[in-house]
Amino acid sequence: MKYYIEKITNYGFDEAIEKVTEELKKEGFGVLSEIDIHNKLKEKLDVDFRKYKILGACNPPKAYEALKAKNKIGTLLPCNVIVQQLDDNKVEVAAVNPKASMMAVNNLGLEKLAGEIRGILERVIVAV
Repeated sequence: MKYYIEKITNYGFDEAIEKVTEELKKEGFGVLSEIDIHNKLKEKLDVDFRKYKILGACNPPKAYEALKAKNKIGTLLPCNVIVQQLDDNKVEVAAVNPKASMMAVNNLGLEKLAGEIRGILERVIVAV
């Protein structure tokens, strides 16, 4: 099982971030955090890395349900979505596969919830 869901788009980098954020919102997700890997690696290591952002996406009702089921599940939250510039001027959008990440938890309720969230994230990625 792959640990991510991905799609290569024809959008520009910034446009892809806007589009994925918009699609997440349609599905009840908000972006809680945004990490600009390109800028951080330049700042901390003085290296030039491709444009790469990590969006920490959260669906509050689903997160609340997961937190009620397991008190340490927050270590696996939020759902990360990446946007990265590829070498051929294409932009890739990818999201964590929650079913893969939840396998270690061994909780049937969370397994069902992870399946629901995977379906949502797949719709987001397909729509981008």
